[in-house]
Amino acid sequence: MTDRYKVIIVGGGPAGLSASAHATSLDLSHILLEMSEQHAETVQRYQKGKHVMAEPNILPLRSDIKFAAGTREEVLEGWQIGINETGLNVRYSTEVVAIAGSAPSIQIKTASGDSLETENVVFAIGVQGSPRKLGVEGESGATVQYTLDDPGRYQNQTIVVVGAGDAAIENVLALAKQNTVFLVNRRDEFARAKDGNRTQILRAIEDESVGCFYESSMARIESDADGNDYEGKPHCAIVNTRNGEARVPCDLIIARLGAIPQRKLAESCGITFPNEDPAAIPQLSSRYESDRAGLFVIGALGGYPLIKQAMNQGFEVIEYIAGNDVEPADQPVLADKFRPLPFGLDVNATLALMQEKIPLFSGINALVFRELILGSDIRMPGSGEAIFQKNDYTDTFFTILGGSIRIALEDGSDTVLSLGPGQFFGEMSLLSGRRRSATATAGEDCVLIETPRLTMNKLINSIDRVRDYIDRDFILRAVQSTFAPQATLEELRELVSAISVHALKSGETLFEEGDTADRLHLIRSGSVAVSRQVGGREIVTAYVAAGNYVGEMGLLGRTKRTATVRATVPTQNISLDEKTFNQLLKANPGLKESVQATMRDRITENARMEAQPEAGDIISFLMQQGVGEATDVLLIDETLCVGCDNCEVACAETHAGTSRLDRAAGPTYASVHVPTSCRHCEDPHCMTDCPPDAIRRAPNGEVYIMDNCIGCGNCERNCPYDVIQMAATPPQKPGLVQWLFFGRGPGPGGQTVDAGSDAQKKAVKCDMCKDLSGGPACVRACPTGAALRIGPEDLVSLVQRTRPF
Repeated sequence: MTDRYKVIIVGGGPAGLSASAHATSLDLSHILLEMSEQHAETVQRYQKGKHVMAEPNILPLRSDIKFAAGTREEVLEGWQIGINETGLNVRYSTEVVAIAGSAPSIQIKTASGDSLETENVVFAIGVQGSPRKLGVEGESGATVQYTLDDPGRYQNQTIVVVGAGDAAIENVLALAKQNTVFLVNRRDEFARAKDGNRTQILRAIEDESVGCFYESSMARIESDADGNDYEGKPHCAIVNTRNGEARVPCDLIIARLGAIPQRKLAESCGITFPNEDPAAIPQLSSRYESDRAGLFVIGALGGYPLIKQAMNQGFEVIEYIAGNDVEPADQPVLADKFRPLPFGLDVNATLALMQEKIPLFSGINALVFRELILGSDIRMPGSGEAIFQKNDYTDTFFTILGGSIRIALEDGSDTVLSLGPGQFFGEMSLLSGRRRSATATAGEDCVLIETPRLTMNKLINSIDRVRDYIDRDFILRAVQSTFAPQATLEELRELVSAISVHALKSGETLFEEGDTADRLHLIRSGSVAVSRQVGGREIVTAYVAAGNYVGEMGLLGRTKRTATVRATVPTQNISLDEKTFNQLLKANPGLKESVQATMRDRITENARMEAQPEAGDIISFLMQQGVGEATDVLLIDETLCVGCDNCEVACAETHAGTSRLDRAAGPTYASVHVPTSCRHCEDPHCMTDCPPDAIRRAPNGEVYIMDNCIGCGNCERNCPYDVIQMAATPPQKPGLVQWLFFGRGPGPGGQTVDAGSDAQKKAVKCDMCKDLSGGPACVRACPTGAALRIGPEDLVSLVQRTRPF
């Protein structure tokens, strides 16, 4: 006999647990099917002590099971208590293999052969899926793991980790502290890893604290159970390498090969996706129902990976199935955002209006768009109010819902562009990380949507259409503002239709000295160094940042390149061929004179640098240290530095006892020293993966960390320059009077008491003393003037006018 339920929930993660708990509270007949042996399998796989977030902060939790931020262990224990208290009807180790029919009669088949019938199915299966197995001979008889619970459990062992993604790298780095670890990477690089993880694993491989087999794969696993001797180890991993088989006696093998996508199960059950993009999500109604009646999708598979969002959806979808008209948990938050708007519409109608009015957002899944707006601000600036000023270091993205915006290019031509409803602006700083290139001012009846960089980049990276739309307009506006300010976008649209964006890796050559000159290159993001061969040496003669162009000399009469141009950091450029450039010259009489003036200035600079080859060597050294992507870097002239460490003391005194720089650390060339201190990168690596969005950039360029840092350490791992540290806030230090008269505290420059091992640690880094009117304390405290802060655009002039620079 087939069991029948009102609703069957597939997946025992946070979304499924919340749905099941609410179904229990409403007395709906239901069952929760979980394929693993325990609840929340994805969270169970986290490393011991991993912090689990409760984001977004502005969203209230709506669930019959409690949830708050905490360690993995605390969260899992809390959910287990909730399962016990609510008496959930859960069936573990039950894999769903097929779903047929539609509401009100849906049939479910399990891997064990059971049949169940239901009116509704709630997919809460996430996107992780089952771990991919090695699939090699000897795997079943060996000690092979597919997760790593607690790296500290393993001491003085030999461990082989297979994989090259973030999970594999993080496991290797954690284990290598007290074990001998080998990594098997089937590629010749770590292309899928985050920048911070890539930097750390390459460093570990270079210093031989980790062994790595590149372009390799597991062949088989042998065991001492077969009577073989593997140096006292129970197993031997046989690795196919580019040089033949390698044998690694080992205690343990950990395979981090990703997971089998859950999307395949969803598609086999009749849920459709808009395209083949792995990040694509199914088209769902506002009530999470797919285009197949009775099949609902919630949580990560539906585009909502955050735990709090998934749990709220679990509550709401059961309300909808029960026939109740409940508002989403974010409804009051959105209603409050929309209250000042002049349209007089409710939340859903306002969201629909936004997607109708703004082509960039049309066609986006309604739930994804809702999340985007939840993370954005609605602004209604008065006429004439500045949205941002030229040279501000802000990087938010703006779309215009109503009214108009005036963009003053301030390029000497008094050109003012006007943008209206449906258009967007601010994309240049969003994409390049550079200062604002113009001033934006509000017109009459202006209504703007301001979206943070992190939120907008998430949308760009997940939806091809949005990325292509922004790229197209970026190219048009970049060409217009740089070469044709008098032309309209429509006049340029056909002219630049063949132009595209190209990416360069750090150190990759854009063109070489002696090449045939056929294109001009506009740097969209990143930066390049220009060098020439002088007396058998390659001398750096110029540095070109985003927003500027290179290659004009070849297109203005010279047939061969007179210099080599290389990316100093990962860089994107827009290339204009000779035909397009000549058309721009014909359409804009003043353009040729402007480009020729730039060319004359560069020829003069080249001559100066060629006369000072040591200056080019210093610039080359600084570029190798990543100064090319800095916006404000601390340098020390060692001919003036007396080693007093006043800079460090001043930094510590300014920041509650924790110094954010290490004067003695860092490389030196000639007498130019680059201490360990934040460079305030134009496109900060630390911002790449900050879950609570705690790392921000001030209008003046300072990259700083806010109090809502959760101490996850992602920024520390992602920073390639080791300038971020995890530190606890020490006890407040007694003031000068207390020390002077009563002997309390360590006195000026002395270290405060340690906060203790149990104190919560958060990320700390240089913030350029942004709240002090006098500027960075390290520079002000230097008695000899040895410490100075500069941007990369100042490097050429600095090394020309200063000695020993």
